[in-house]
Amino acid sequence: MTLHVAVIGSGPAGIYTAEALVKQSSEPVAVDVIERLPTPYGLVRYGVAPDHTSIKSIANYLRKVLELPEVRFLGGVTLGRDVSVEDLLGLYDAVVYCTGAMVDRRLGIPGEDLPGSVAATDFVNWYCGHPDVDPGRFTLDTSEVAVIGVGNVAVDVVRMLAKAADELRPTDVPHEALQRLGESEVKAIHMVGRRGPEHAKFTLKELRELGELANADVCVRPDEAAVLGGDFPRQVQGNINVVREWAAREPVGRPRRLDVRFWLRPVEILGTERVEGLKLERTRLAEDGRVVGTGQFETLPVGMVLRSVGYQSVPLPGVPFSEKTMTVPNEAGRVRDREYVAGWLKRGPTGVIGTNKSDAAETVRTLLADLAGGARVGSGGLDTLLAERGVRPVGYDDWLAIEAAEAELARSLDRGERVKLVGLEAMLRAFRP
Repeated sequence: MTLHVAVIGSGPAGIYTAEALVKQSSEPVAVDVIERLPTPYGLVRYGVAPDHTSIKSIANYLRKVLELPEVRFLGGVTLGRDVSVEDLLGLYDAVVYCTGAMVDRRLGIPGEDLPGSVAATDFVNWYCGHPDVDPGRFTLDTSEVAVIGVGNVAVDVVRMLAKAADELRPTDVPHEALQRLGESEVKAIHMVGRRGPEHAKFTLKELRELGELANADVCVRPDEAAVLGGDFPRQVQGNINVVREWAAREPVGRPRRLDVRFWLRPVEILGTERVEGLKLERTRLAEDGRVVGTGQFETLPVGMVLRSVGYQSVPLPGVPFSEKTMTVPNEAGRVRDREYVAGWLKRGPTGVIGTNKSDAAETVRTLLADLAGGARVGSGGLDTLLAERGVRPVGYDDWLAIEAAEAELARSLDRGERVKLVGLEAMLRAFRP
């Protein structure tokens, strides 16, 4: 008998789960990958910066999984609105939740909700063309911006703010976002970390890219680049060396300036009607390794604050969730009878995109062991249920039509291989004229 499995989410974790099911199962398997958006690939499409084409090429691998005969893509179907957990458990032998970590963690400081204080996720989604974000959301009409965080997402955001629009023209950044980036009034960008360069989370490759920006001088204060002696891992030592090299540079007068700051923590976002400044406190490490304030403060005259201090998952309707860990509680991927989890929703926002492959494989091993030799209850009858509720899912061929429309848009604008369509209506028109 065929094993019917529903995978909720079509990002890397969901698609790697589908692949693992096909490869590991000793019996026939049918996998429906259910996605609330009309487009697959999740973070690869809407989280990777447009100018990182090598990382975005992971989509070519994910595409091959969606084209397997055992796998179906069903976009435009939302758990909790169009179908419930109970519906799925009545139609499938197992359900695997793979919705990732979709929102930013908060700073928890005064002024955080002022206009101009923005989660980095929202800004990333904007320049990546996510349909949840209004394409007119950002105007970049301030001369100074602070980016809180020293991880790869913060580095991506900084790079997008620092580059000239012509540098981004060959990418798939939506055209309205490209125009607004071209009209940007930003002259100074401050990237702020509460610890030292030896604690920063960026990868060496991404860090080096910042030092090669043609449109911005990268500056570091020598005292903030100083690192006490230690035997650091190769990756960390590489980061330290790059930061030290930046500290020895002199600005050469490029149009924008990037100040990479360490040992500072935000304590208040200032302003009345909107962001007018960011108050920072100098930090140090206590004997127990905690970061503590020193009582020394400074204020940056910024008009926008982009918060990039980590992602977190959100609860799914009808699915257990831990507010403490912001994950779905599980044992090797098992949530409860016939329900499983993979990816960031399972382990938290750690690792790189490829980490989700081994993570998904573990979950699938658990799933197959649990279901081995048991009766099959799945019928794969989701199509009938959705039709009864007036829901028409977006199929894989529809997604290919969206891709074709984006390629045509790029040709019409004399840009790169594709330019993202923005908004659900534009995407749906690509295959439902």
